[in-house]
Amino acid sequence: MVTSIILMNIERTRINEVAGRLVEFEEISEVYSVSGKYDLIAIVRVRQNEDLSTLVTEKLRNIEYIIATETMLAFQAYSNHDLESMFSLGLNG
Repeated sequence: MVTSIILMNIERTRINEVAGRLVEFEEISEVYSVSGKYDLIAIVRVRQNEDLSTLVTEKLRNIEYIIATETMLAFQAYSNHDLESMFSLGLNG
């Protein structure tokens, strides 16, 4: 499984609207509105890098109010929870 974090700048009056659209994508497990340099953070979990590429270059590009994104690829998860088993449901096959 490939996990990535997408940091997004959104038109200020459209943050809630964009967040609602983002959670509709099956690749996006969580969306957070945040303080600081970015407006939204999306947690993405996909089977392979090509799925992430499709999400970023095709699907997100079609959301009009996203101004800019920065995508970070996670190398290692450090957690007290078994994240792999929590998020791998339905991704096999």
